[in-house]
Amino acid sequence: MITTMPSPDTTRHSVALPYDPKAPAVARRVAGRWLAGSPGRSVRAAEAVLVVSELVTNVVRHARGPCVLTLTVRGALLDIAVADHSEELPLTSWEGPGDERGGFGFPLIRGLGGRIKVVPALGGKSLHVALDLEPGGTGPDGPP
Repeated sequence: MITTMPSPDTTRHSVALPYDPKAPAVARRVAGRWLAGSPGRSVRAAEAVLVVSELVTNVVRHARGPCVLTLTVRGALLDIAVADHSEELPLTSWEGPGDERGGFGFPLIRGLGGRIKVVPALGGKSLHVALDLEPGGTGPDGPP
C-alpha cells in the first residue's frame, strides 16, 4: 500500500513493509526518494532517512511483525511515523550509552533534533519523530 495525499500545506506518503530483514533498506530507499522529490523536503533528507532506518530496524528487531511507515510534511515539520503490531513500548527516556540489547537509537534521534512520541494503540503502537525542516523552527504545531 503506497499513498500520497496532498492538501494545501500537508503531504503524506505511507508504505506497508513486511516483516523482513530487508525492510529497513526498503524503507531508506522509499524515504530517500520521496524526500528528494521536493526542494522543501530534501533539506534534512539524510537525517530523516537515518531516523527511518533506526525506527524500522527496531521493528524488525523487537516487534517481530510488519509495519507501516508514514512520512508527513506539514508546513516546516516532517513527521516520521512507524506503526507496528507490538504493544510493548520502548524505553524512550533512557539517555545513556547502549549495551548488548541496543539503546543507541533514541539518543541518536534526539541528537539530530528529533522529538519522539510513542502512541499506544489497541494491538500495537506508533512511534513518531518530528524533525524541523527549517533551521531553528518548531513546525506549525510544535512537537508531534
